[in-house]
Parts: sequence; C-alpha cells; structure tokens
Amino acid sequence: MSMSPVVLLHGIFGWGQLKLGPMVVDYFRKIAEAIRQRGHPVLSPQVHPTGSIARRAQQAKDAILPWLKEECGGRRAVVIAHSMGGLDARYMISRLGMGEHVAALVTIATPHRGSPIADFWVQSAPMKRVGLPLLEQLGLDVDAASDLTTAAAKRFNEEVTDHPGVRYFSVAAAVPADRVPMALRLGYRIVRRKEGENDSMVSVRSAMWGEHLETWPVHHLHAINRRFPIDLRAPIGDVSPMYVGILERLGEAGV
Repeated sequence: MSMSPVVLLHGIFGWGQLKLGPMVVDYFRKIAEAIRQRGHPVLSPQVHPTGSIARRAQQAKDAILPWLKEECGGRRAVVIAHSMGGLDARYMISRLGMGEHVAALVTIATPHRGSPIADFWVQSAPMKRVGLPLLEQLGLDVDAASDLTTAAAKRFNEEVTDHPGVRYFSVAAAVPADRVPMALRLGYRIVRRKEGENDSMVSVRSAMWGEHLETWPVHHLHAINRRFPIDLRAPIGDVSPMYVGILERLGEAGV
C-alpha cells in the first residue's frame, strides 16, 4: 500500500533543508528521516524565514503542488507544520486552493491565536520608532512579526476558515519554568504572564486547533528536536517517534 506523502513546514526563522558541503541540516531534526523510514515520501520546502503568512503560503504551494503531481501520483498530502508554519498551511489550504491536495493538517505549537511575544516585539517603543522603519528602509521583509500578534491572529481566524474537506489536528507543548533554556526564558515569562502554560513561545491555549491530539512536555525548539543541556532533564528526548506516532494515529482515524 502506498503511504501518504508528508509535507513538513517550518516556522519563523526556519529553513527546509540546508546542505553544508557533505552535511545536511534538517529543520525537523531526525524527524524527516524517521518518517521516510516508515515509507512516506517527505518534502520539507523552504519559505521566507520572516515574510508574511500570505507570502510564505504561496511559496509553500509553489513547492508542494508540483511535487505531489510529479512525484506522488497526485495523492493528497498530510501536512505537519511547526509554529508559524501552521498558519501558512491554513492560509494555503483555504485561500490558495490547496484543499483538494491536502488530506489533513497537523499543527505543532502553532500560535493560532497569536503570541504575546509578537505583541511585545511589535509594540515596543524602540521597535516602533527605530527598528521597523529601519528594516523597511533596508528592504527586509519582517511582516511575520505583525502577522503573529494576537490582534492579527483574531482577524486571520475570522477570515481564513477551515476547509471542509481537510481534517485539522493540533499538538501543543508546555514546560515548567525550571526546564526552560536560558535563551528562551524571557519569552516564557511574557507568554506565562498573559496566557498561562506555554512552551516558551506559544501558549497551550493558542496552539489548540481542530482536534487536539495532546500536549507534549517540551519547549518550542525541543518540539523539532533542537535541544539544550537543560533538556537532559526532560521526560522525553528524541521527539521523532512522536511524529511517527501522530501519523499512525491519523491512519487509524482513516486519514
């Protein structure tokens, strides 16, 4: 039996697959390979790291559609998207005509209701007065920041409705304060103060969309196997079996 094609969509500041000489660095570390070993064709497209949802979604479609048609016999894909990638995927499915090509979307720690970190970043005085105008003058696209605010997410959810032919699933993540890496602690505190339990970037409440599968005991980067020394104390290590487990659950659910 042919296995469903799987598309892995990266989040903000991310990449698909980097080739550094003989080295290959996947955004979804060890995850793409674990899924391939189960027989699924896997695509990890590269989209703009800090562009708008609309821009990133169009780039994702431009990569996915030819791949499905030319290499996967036109079969519908399961899209697994981390962080902002989940919003890109929702836009791509609902607004760019990709509903007929996607069987299911699984979002991992996606800020469906925005993130207080984006609010903090965009609304801070130095950013409003100096940072954003400077970046615009340099011609750099950082629209992702404004698209991830809680106000923008509310508008997005009103305008980008779920496609009736696609099944939507979500996974959240959360860790206690003493298991947050130093580099992520400011974000953790900002989100904790506004929205409660979180993974250092996205709250559990914001991450829930469609059928909520589970909440993983990992921080935002551990959810893609980017770990820090503090993660030696985490109850799980390599998360790639958890991605494979999601695909198995989807199979049992008839996807």
